Amino acid sequence: MNWMEDGMTSIPNVLLQNYKRLQIEEKEMMVLLHIYSFTQKGISFPSFEDLAERMTISSSDCAACVKKMIQKQVVAIEQGDQTGYEFYSLKPLWNKIAALFESDARGQSLQQAMTAEKDLYSLFEEEFGRPLSAIECETLALWIDQDEHDPSVIKAALREAVMSMKLNFRYIDRILFEWKKQGIKTVDQAREQGRKFRKPTGTEQVTRSENAVPFYNWLEQ
Repeated sequence: MNWMEDGMTSIPNVLLQNYKRLQIEEKEMMVLLHIYSFTQKGISFPSFEDLAERMTISSSDCAACVKKMIQKQVVAIEQGDQTGYEFYSLKPLWNKIAALFESDARGQSLQQAMTAEKDLYSLFEEEFGRPLSAIECETLALWIDQDEHDPSVIKAALREAVMSMKLNFRYIDRILFEWKKQGIKTVDQAREQGRKFRKPTGTEQVTRSENAVPFYNWLEQ
């Protein structure tokens, strides 16, 4: 019962999983956890002696660990607005962990973009039946980087050119130009535009019904 009344310290798993990436050593980590434990009990600025009493290292070693963590911008010592008392702040630690996740997310997005771009080049070469020329590669890069077309939309424009039996970059560029002018930025929007473009009317509908040809919807994923 005494143990339960003394409370528990809840340690975020993200800290245990990522302290190595933050270059926090094991000894520093234990000092950090004890600081965290003290703050959860309402003791916001434990002394080095308080920390050392719980550990197998001296108070001077605790001071050295805290100094290193301040230099690594893991821990900060701040002052209260009104009372002016000092306290340990772990905000730098949580900000660093958040920055790690943001960096991971950016890296993942970049990797996905690079994979999509590589697949797009491969698809073009497959449809053209030959390696792309330097000018064609540059044009493809401009569609992505300068015109900011999504690779899936460029893929859709390629399928449109294949269907129309006009497999050349000038025709694909014209499709992308028209789509951008009409504000089409996604495959779904391109799909809807394709439906409108191919909707048969009048005599055309009769002719198509008499000479039915299997239709492949290139926009279907």
